[in-house]
Amino acid sequence: MKLDLKEKEFSVLGIGEVMLRLSPVGKERISYCETFEKQAGGSELNVVAGISMLGMRTGMITKLPHNEIGKFVKHKIRYSGTSDDYIIYDDSEKKRLGVYYYESGAYPRPPVVSYDRAGSSFTTFRKEELPADVYTATNVFHTSGITLALSDTIAENVIAMMHRFHEAGALISFDVNYRASLWSEEKARETILSVLPMVDFFFVSEESSRRMFGMTGTHEEIQEQFAKEYPNLRMIASTKRKVITSTRQSFTSLVYDCENGEHFMDAPYDNIDVVDRIGSGDAYVAGALYGALKYGDIHSAARYGDAMASVKNTVIGDMTEVDIADIDRVIRNHTTTGPKSEMVR
Repeated sequence: MKLDLKEKEFSVLGIGEVMLRLSPVGKERISYCETFEKQAGGSELNVVAGISMLGMRTGMITKLPHNEIGKFVKHKIRYSGTSDDYIIYDDSEKKRLGVYYYESGAYPRPPVVSYDRAGSSFTTFRKEELPADVYTATNVFHTSGITLALSDTIAENVIAMMHRFHEAGALISFDVNYRASLWSEEKARETILSVLPMVDFFFVSEESSRRMFGMTGTHEEIQEQFAKEYPNLRMIASTKRKVITSTRQSFTSLVYDCENGEHFMDAPYDNIDVVDRIGSGDAYVAGALYGALKYGDIHSAARYGDAMASVKNTVIGDMTEVDIADIDRVIRNHTTTGPKSEMVR
């Protein structure tokens, strides 16, 4: 996988909505609890924050209400080491931060997510609010299907930005991240196919490949078909999660180097003790992009992606609170045989 990376201010810039997450303490239920813990999160923020924590410089493009709750999110973004240079602040009378409620499951009760995001400040975002220098500031521009699904206006603005970043020489990273509550499979397919000719790093599940895009054959053949139809693609990655219970899962991924025609899937992380699953897919994207950009091969992309996702499952909150030493140690333990240390001392 040949990546001609330039000297840029940022390795990765992401755009998307950042939301306030409210969760009952422990295993309590949303409908009965009286206390919520607050977190900040959003798909693209989870990605760029994860990459930043691994040591690459990243930035977040979003729009926040200019109030105390917007200040809380700004502090969380800065805490991860992610730049807030391109955050826009909403001073309108209707300014608000989107909220979602997350209830942790316990077998046989599944986790529950409830959204209250309509009319958030991010839905008023317009590309004209950004300075022109943003388009030459990064090697990679990342977004997801969640952002394109928020509204037709947001989709138009973000797709126009994808074109400008692409024309300026940035690599484009896109995660399908399909949410049935936001748009139909038909509209998602039409919109995503319209941007695929610009995409370099494509993250899509096997289920979405089959259901949304109508692909058939083995998973390897599906990835090869995407690469054949869209020769601009450099890497295709699909996570593979086996859910045993809401608190016990296994994780790996299948990654395809479109230029060399090579597939790679590492041994799965089995029997992960799941504390909080939310954001684990984003953590995978963060690790995979880090591995691809740092080392230029799909083996590193898969290993860092798998490790980041597996560790995220054990961390409360949307963002993965790790550093490169943590992840390198996890990968080392996962890929070596024989006795392993049970404690870091």
